[in-house]
Amino acid sequence: MKEDFLHYVWKFQKFDVGGICTSNGEILHIKNPGSHNQNSGPDFFNAQIELDGQLWAGNVEIHLKSSDWYAHAHETDAAYDNVILHVVWEHDAEIYRKDGSAIPTYILKKHVPKTTQERYQKLFSKEKKWINCENDFASIDEFTAENWLERLYLERLQRKEKILLKELKETQNHWESLLFRMLCKNFGLKVNGDSFFSVAKSIDFSVVKKCSQERQDLEALLMGQAGLLEGDTEDWYFKTLKTRYRYLKHKFQLDNANVIAPKFFRLRPPNFPTVRLAQFAMLYFEQPSLFSKVISGKNLEAFYELFNVTGSEYWDKHYNFGIGSLQRKKRVSKSLMDLLVINTIIPIKFCYAVQQGRDISDEILELAAKISSEENAIVKKFNSLKKISKSAGHSQALLHLKTEYCDKNRCLQCAIGSSIIGTVAQPEVRKIMEN
Repeated sequence: MKEDFLHYVWKFQKFDVGGICTSNGEILHIKNPGSHNQNSGPDFFNAQIELDGQLWAGNVEIHLKSSDWYAHAHETDAAYDNVILHVVWEHDAEIYRKDGSAIPTYILKKHVPKTTQERYQKLFSKEKKWINCENDFASIDEFTAENWLERLYLERLQRKEKILLKELKETQNHWESLLFRMLCKNFGLKVNGDSFFSVAKSIDFSVVKKCSQERQDLEALLMGQAGLLEGDTEDWYFKTLKTRYRYLKHKFQLDNANVIAPKFFRLRPPNFPTVRLAQFAMLYFEQPSLFSKVISGKNLEAFYELFNVTGSEYWDKHYNFGIGSLQRKKRVSKSLMDLLVINTIIPIKFCYAVQQGRDISDEILELAAKISSEENAIVKKFNSLKKISKSAGHSQALLHLKTEYCDKNRCLQCAIGSSIIGTVAQPEVRKIMEN
């Protein structure tokens, strides 16, 4: 038994509330269980109870055993002076405030339905499982699943917002620079994301703006900072970009000492860093007002149009310098476009709107719903339990569910876990999602 189970039982009143009394026989009526406190201090704030006809308002503290009050030194903490009820599973000690007055105690153990306890024990059994609820996951109703995934996706965006704000601070609150960095990182995909991110951070955005007027300057800038123009080759385009980069490096006092070298190993040729940087250079050459278009764009087609770029003509016949290939336009693929929207565009739009005091949650949810679900090990496993991921919004939510709830055994803070334990009603699902 864990305290979070008792929190759940108290929060949703999953016990017989009729004809109950405190440990010393006072008739107890629960008017309001209070607001669940996730931080330090009493577990529930602003509760209301009636004891023998007397109305009390204050806080509620919950423990497995009454003696935990002293084990946690609450008797010396002023934050607990306003506790009006001590809710416990087992009552093994009388509890007093600093002034010597007794704190009423309510014992949950005798009043929680056996079925609720059994479901809880089953959910947290030591049986080796991928997630605690994998045996019951398929039984989750569509309302609970859909609404909880929606909440989880917004929660994931809020977490990304914190990361973006930290990066924004590094740019001196320059939103265009932030977009440049994050887009560059995601053009590198998983293998070269860190490398491309280091490239973007090594260049002041004012330099990017100046170089974006000439495509070859911008391409030389990115390739050079990535260390892809080092050494010698007879390839004419390599020599052209290298000459341009030498000039730019001197003019803008560029430094790439902290840049992480990009990788080619085990990459398909279309994902070579040379090709991706060429496409990225073309994007900023063709879209000088990219940030304003990102912020104003409201539908997926508008973003597809933005990212519909190819590498320069040289890359039609090459994947790397001096190595020929069959002629083919190196166009940004639809799958990469989708990744750019879900991993860069949506988080930045969300973050920017929050900082402007605007709520665009519905717009974001609608946009994410139109993007195909991502395919990865976590999403595939969830889908094997129940065909649940139908969009990128769903797949992002499932990633958050696995890492922030399932892996941390936060089943009682999860609408799905709570539903399995206590057959949570729809109003209760809403309450979980609101919290």
